[in-house]
Amino acid sequence: MRWDNLTEGPTGPAALFGAGAVVTRTIDTPEFRGITFHEVRARSIVNRVPGASRMPFEWTVNPYRGCSHACVYCFARKTHGYLDLDTGVGFDSQIVVKTNAPELLRRELASRRWTGAHIAMGTNVDCYQRAEGRYRLMPGIIEALRDHANPFSILTKGTLILRDLPLLQEAAAVTDVGISVSVGFTDSGLWRTVEPGTPSPAARLNAVRTLTDAGIECGVLMAPVIPFLGDAPEQLRDTVRAIAESGATSVTPLVLHLRPGAREWFTAWLGEHHPHLVERYERMYAGGSYAPTWYQRQITRQVHELAAEFGIGPNGRGAPRRVVTPEPPVPAEPTQLTLL
Repeated sequence: MRWDNLTEGPTGPAALFGAGAVVTRTIDTPEFRGITFHEVRARSIVNRVPGASRMPFEWTVNPYRGCSHACVYCFARKTHGYLDLDTGVGFDSQIVVKTNAPELLRRELASRRWTGAHIAMGTNVDCYQRAEGRYRLMPGIIEALRDHANPFSILTKGTLILRDLPLLQEAAAVTDVGISVSVGFTDSGLWRTVEPGTPSPAARLNAVRTLTDAGIECGVLMAPVIPFLGDAPEQLRDTVRAIAESGATSVTPLVLHLRPGAREWFTAWLGEHHPHLVERYERMYAGGSYAPTWYQRQITRQVHELAAEFGIGPNGRGAPRRVVTPEPPVPAEPTQLTLL
């Protein structure tokens, strides 16, 4: 493991963690059995997105590395390799926890260098995965953003976000808050095999309903649409119908992409569970990490047509959701932000 190369010392300010700041814990409870937590004292928490990234936001906060949601397709698996941690089972069970994330964020937001830019969360690994139930980092993070009136967005598959609903309401009263829940399909059999550590799609859509009923507008990122397993017309129809019934303000489809690290793990899973599809996937993704443009456009068109049928407007990729509050409107127009 590369902890020594990532702690304070000869590497200076580029180090990720302070010297002697890693504590490894295993917790023998049913909820966390088989999971190891590496508690670290991070040196920074607001991260700039690389310029070459396709993401339309510039800054992120990621209080965790690794994710017990164990989604077989997760693009973030490769990041675990940077710590010499396994990108397969290790990504699912070796969770790095930045225990000082809330205090560090508050300090960085107070810096004269910080200009109040939008901060995206949940775009690498889920900030409301099971570990959050133990470490409770998100309340302090949201409080810091609220106190600095700093715009932010959250993408999650975790229903634990409902725990922080009062804080989200408080933050939405002073700044732009975008919430999206990820639900790529409602097929329970597919869910159990590709997203074994997540709440069910039905539970996630119930969370959308709870958020919207509480005045927090919530969109659904319909991701990933999985070729040959979750893209049949009746599957798309069932999913969009369920999303519309949840009260979601928007639905944005996103086809499965397979980056290095995730690609190898997903292919191994595919060979075990659906070996007849391996060759079809090799052809579909022969050009790289993304499905062919024609296929992505076809899925987008189908989902948008279904959304119109069920009375839910398709949303531009990552458009903001401004939570309406009873406070008088400010004179200036709110800044338009993006989530994904």
